[in-house]
Amino acid sequence: MRILVVAAPLVGHLLPMLPAAHALAELGHEVVIASGGDAVGRDLGGLPAVDVAQDVSLRRCAARTMLAHPGLARRELAGTAGTDVVGLLFGAVNEGLADPVVAVARAFAPEVVVHEPLAPAGALAAARLGVPAVLQENSLFDGPSLVAAVVRSPLFRRALRRHGLLDELPPPADILTIAPPSVVGVRGGRPMRAVPDDGAGLPDWLTEPTARPRILVSRSTVAGPGGGDPMVAVVAAAPDVDAEIVLVRPTDRLTRKALPPNVRTVGWVPLSAALPHAAAVVHHGGAGTVLTALATGTPQLLVPGPGDRRFNADLVVRRGAGLSVAARSITAATLTRLVTDGSLHEAAREVRTEIAAMPDPASVLDQARWAP
Repeated sequence: MRILVVAAPLVGHLLPMLPAAHALAELGHEVVIASGGDAVGRDLGGLPAVDVAQDVSLRRCAARTMLAHPGLARRELAGTAGTDVVGLLFGAVNEGLADPVVAVARAFAPEVVVHEPLAPAGALAAARLGVPAVLQENSLFDGPSLVAAVVRSPLFRRALRRHGLLDELPPPADILTIAPPSVVGVRGGRPMRAVPDDGAGLPDWLTEPTARPRILVSRSTVAGPGGGDPMVAVVAAAPDVDAEIVLVRPTDRLTRKALPPNVRTVGWVPLSAALPHAAAVVHHGGAGTVLTALATGTPQLLVPGPGDRRFNADLVVRRGAGLSVAARSITAATLTRLVTDGSLHEAAREVRTEIAAMPDPASVLDQARWAP
């Protein structure tokens, strides 16, 4: 079976879809990925990819959305806009993706299109070809609500009408949900374990046991407002923390300064491979990092902020698997609690066990009957 996998042109949107895409390929299906930007520039494990976002500027779409809706923009920066802004923003993005995705679909002639919630251009292409569309969630947000928010946006409705659809998409043939129920609640669709892509390339020192707990500190792959980089505050607090602190992809500005003796740096590493060797992780609150930390049973400190970051942080704190602290408020006491609070570690381990018990992608997808 030929299967087209469609993701928004962002690394964090495509990576959670790769385990399922690889499982489909291993089951004998011909898989092609349609995405763009940095997402298709990464090593995709041999899967072919087509850049469908060459004429789409996420930054320009975001700027236009924020300028056109200043009230919503303020709520979005505070992380309280729900799906209102994300619907408008990705409505603009998918309006630009619609024609290229349809063109790729026509050329590839897939029998099924798998898409993430913020890439309903994939569902549009499936409708044009008359083939099933499968919605695969890739965050802690409810997937159908995100699709609905994008479909409501005027720009995406323009794309729907341009392609002969009347302001709506057919319902998905299947919904794959990857978030653990104890964190997000019970959802419809079929649960599927978010199997991290372990990858390779960890330096030896990052896998070696340490006398003190190791804390990884990461930041967003997407530049933007909202104070999402916790590294400056962590470095300032580090001398008073009895831990080895590892900055993942720190900015050049930060590394030009002398760092405390217990702070080390590393380039891009797969967090799914690195986190099992860490006692905790501090990060910007993005869904991919949250899910990876949950899957590896790693207590996490999230910085709440724009988009889904406050939503994600609230869910993790409610589950007891982490802390939520503004970047400027991170202190040595905060970091010490992160690695010494037994309740955080216990809750994180419970969620890890829960995720491990979810069906793996191969078994879920092998049971799928999507062929027309």
